[in-house]
Amino acid sequence: MKINNEAIERLNSFGVKPSMQRLAVMTYLLKHRTHPTVEAIYLDLCSQIPTLSKTTVYNTVKLLVEQGAVAELTIDDKNLRYDSDISTHAHFKCCHCGYLCDIPVRKSTLLSVKKIGGLTVSESQLYYKGYCEKCSKLMEKI
Repeated sequence: MKINNEAIERLNSFGVKPSMQRLAVMTYLLKHRTHPTVEAIYLDLCSQIPTLSKTTVYNTVKLLVEQGAVAELTIDDKNLRYDSDISTHAHFKCCHCGYLCDIPVRKSTLLSVKKIGGLTVSESQLYYKGYCEKCSKLMEKI
């Protein structure tokens, strides 16, 4: 896998010391905007990096999330997913086929609230669930 400068810059800007594995995972996340799981990242990278372990991928994405370089999505009941797009946006998941995509939203009060009374907000996520266009058409035929 060719490491790109954007991955190096992202790691450095979030205080993550670049290593071969961290650069590979960050490069993968920047290139694959599919909101992959640790399993998907590992399976795609292990043929290129034979010494890579699933534990290393897990620890790497955990560090990237802790440092704010990557967002962790909990929209899937079975798997955590990861998103290199850390800008303000929502997500949509198809309840039939599992398709997951970004939904652009204008930065609103809902997503940028930092205080609610005496509560301090450290994270906010906006999810939509329903049926993608393909599955909606399929459901109409049933």
